[in-house]
Amino acid sequence: MDIGMVGLGRMGGNMALRLARGGHRVVGFDRAGARGEVAELETVQSLPELVAALPVPRVVWLMVPAGAPVDLTLDQLLPLLQPGDVVVDGGNSNYHDSERRAARCSDAGVHFLDCGTSGGVWGLQEGYSLMIGGEAGAVALLRPVFETLAPAPDRGWGHVGPSGAGHFTKMVHNGIEYGMMQAYAEGFAIMQRKEAMALDLAQVAKIWQHGSVVRSWLLDLAADALEQNPTLEGIAPYVSDSGEGRWTVAEAIELDVSAPVITLSLLERLRSREKDSYADKMLAALRQGFGGHGIRPG
Repeated sequence: MDIGMVGLGRMGGNMALRLARGGHRVVGFDRAGARGEVAELETVQSLPELVAALPVPRVVWLMVPAGAPVDLTLDQLLPLLQPGDVVVDGGNSNYHDSERRAARCSDAGVHFLDCGTSGGVWGLQEGYSLMIGGEAGAVALLRPVFETLAPAPDRGWGHVGPSGAGHFTKMVHNGIEYGMMQAYAEGFAIMQRKEAMALDLAQVAKIWQHGSVVRSWLLDLAADALEQNPTLEGIAPYVSDSGEGRWTVAEAIELDVSAPVITLSLLERLRSREKDSYADKMLAALRQGFGGHGIRPG
């Protein structure tokens, strides 16, 4: 199958390579130009060239940043497409935006699939977990693509529901990821603080990788990180977020669902960015005020 890939950044480029190595013809376009390994792919210099290079029905897969860049790409892309063509948004868009974009594409006779994509930089070797929302017919048309991108043709991907469902499930997936990461981080911090035990944290992580109920790919990554850098020297205690955790918490509130682990994990990420916490200064002042507790000079 011929696929047009818009966005050849690190993840988009790796996905394009996996498709190409799986026997598909991939034509790529990236405003910043192809980078790194993607240089081995067939690339073009504009969206009109990309569309012209694809047979009908065209399949165009977007891997661009969530938000305005997706809408801008659709503004330029839709006038070039024909009824029956398919657009896939494989980025981390908000599912409300995906519902809106699906309706817009439908008005033009173009199918729109929202594909929540997990796998990160390891997806080229391991395959991607794909959560797909949209029309069943369009999903069936792209089945060979999904089977190639997934870890295996019969697992790691699926049509999860109507338009928006793919990005909705990916949003919740990332919220769960926040909680898992926070639990690992806190657990290893407790062991690191117990200096009297002189624990080898890389060793502990490797033990847990086999047979333990807490084994996971995240634990594998922790074991690798600790083996390479046991003290995590040179890593700033600053944790970014790309939006999905915030959206998950907002959705939980909207649905009256208690989600304290995901919520507190998000708040901890925000807290990690406070180099000079006014709130902590206020806590210290209050403790001195009611209990006479000492204040450390700043």
